Amino acid sequence: MHNSPSICRACGERRLTPILALGEMPLANRLLTDAQLQSEEPIYPLELVLCPRCALVQITDTVPPEELFRSHSYIAPFSEGILRHQRELTSQVMAAQRLRPSSLVLEIASRDGALLQNYRQAGIPVLGIEPAANVARIAHTENGVPTWCRFFGKTLASALEGCSQQADVVHAHNVLAHVADLNGFVDGLRIVMKDTGVAVIEVPYVKDLIDNVEFDTIYHEHLCYFSLTSLSALFARHGLIIHDVERIAVHGGSLRLFVGKTGKSSPRVQMLLDEENAWGVDRAAYYLGFGQRVERLRHELMALLRRLKGEGRRIAVYGASAKGSTLLNYFKIGSDMIDFVVDRNTLKQGHYTPGTHLKIHSPDKLVEDKPDYVLLLSWNFAEEILLQQAAYRERGGRFIIPIPSVKVA
Repeated sequence: MHNSPSICRACGERRLTPILALGEMPLANRLLTDAQLQSEEPIYPLELVLCPRCALVQITDTVPPEELFRSHSYIAPFSEGILRHQRELTSQVMAAQRLRPSSLVLEIASRDGALLQNYRQAGIPVLGIEPAANVARIAHTENGVPTWCRFFGKTLASALEGCSQQADVVHAHNVLAHVADLNGFVDGLRIVMKDTGVAVIEVPYVKDLIDNVEFDTIYHEHLCYFSLTSLSALFARHGLIIHDVERIAVHGGSLRLFVGKTGKSSPRVQMLLDEENAWGVDRAAYYLGFGQRVERLRHELMALLRRLKGEGRRIAVYGASAKGSTLLNYFKIGSDMIDFVVDRNTLKQGHYTPGTHLKIHSPDKLVEDKPDYVLLLSWNFAEEILLQQAAYRERGGRFIIPIPSVKVA
């Protein structure tokens, strides 16, 4: 069913340093139907390790991608912040690359085509690559974004090159962390990009994960947790150059890279590499206190929830997210603590959370049902969600934000 690499996914190093073991966990995005509640749920080990040679932080087990991604409940971002972030980025790229109606923009893991729509509306041809059949169908039929329902890698890149579909711009947002064959994927980028092309890549940043105790972003779909140091080594191996890098706030803290086949790196690239070297990106010492800080957080949150339950308070959860699944399962928070879960994503409503089997409803239920407290598991959108839930808060409802430290809002 799964296999454990005894070697680094990027460079092949065999001596990997353990950072955090979360035990056996269900698949974070495998929401359950009523019928599936009756059968046994698959669980897999979840352990985080560091490669001391190339500085890549990764989990040890690989669940087959067909099991993870063939049908997916994460479509478009249900977040205004993310959609705005995409609009700003695409207009910046259009200007910088001087895109025309003869150009091509390709997106890997294009979901329902929301990002590509920005180019399409400007008259620039686009192509999405999306392995989840249900999502690819929505992109194609409802949103008019041409989409191939395939996994991206070297083979698909060669097929695209063979039918003259080389791209001026390749977007890959929050997909590299999900890829088991990193070298095949990056080589595919090289093949599918024109010589003058650029790849725009966004990945969650390992420093934000460690500094802000974002342990809940560790789940089986996220195989890797990147630093610029580990990415630089990976791209260089395939003759690609990181032209520029930005730290952005999205998804709890991410890196955005601009990668090409020729040219040189901006001073920002060297500055961030020097910074990473200074805080010890490839040394175990920086990562080893992480497990203790996760335990401290667990103790603090559980004490608060138990106290509130002891006072007869009712507690709901906002966000049937993958990160929510990791937190609920690792902290063992179930129906004894939580009354119900709400999520804006209509595809999730009516299903049950992995492992903890809590039913997911529409956020309207907060105002109807008036729980005293809501544990906010989509904490990375806290500002936006607190605004959306003004009606619930005006009636005295409070939110518990668990990360980076427990606070009540």
